[in-house]
Amino acid sequence: MRYLILFLSVVVFTSCDSNRVYEDFNDMEEAFWHLDSVQTFKFDILDAEKSYNLKASFRNASSYPFYNLYFQYTLSDSTGTVLKQQLKQVNLFDPKTGEPFGSGLGDLFDHSFPLEENYKFDSPGSYSLSFEQYMRRDTLPFIMSVGARVEFSE
Repeated sequence: MRYLILFLSVVVFTSCDSNRVYEDFNDMEEAFWHLDSVQTFKFDILDAEKSYNLKASFRNASSYPFYNLYFQYTLSDSTGTVLKQQLKQVNLFDPKTGEPFGSGLGDLFDHSFPLEENYKFDSPGSYSLSFEQYMRRDTLPFIMSVGARVEFSE
């Protein structure tokens, strides 16, 4: 019963999000993010006059063996032209105390990190946002899911 109430609360709160243009998550198979597993999210921009915020989201288990995560994101248009590409480093845990950042339920923690703020697309159309993990391991354990969010700037 408690999980049903939590699920319904999440649905109600996320359905009232008028700034959201796009949001989706890809679950990692067996909770491993492989080096060659590029996570791609396709979305449409209908109004190029507005500014947008682009965000990356990660869900990890408390057993994740590092305090940080290196990843590269790539923003591309429908022709595959790269509009923006950057390597980012984010902290999932406090480097000194080991305490997890983000919001959590049990041993799972959700994080959202800004990629671009007040971004202006040149024209309406289809775009994609891709993520690659850039840690020093071929297989990154205990990353449960990777997500992307596009929202209107306020």
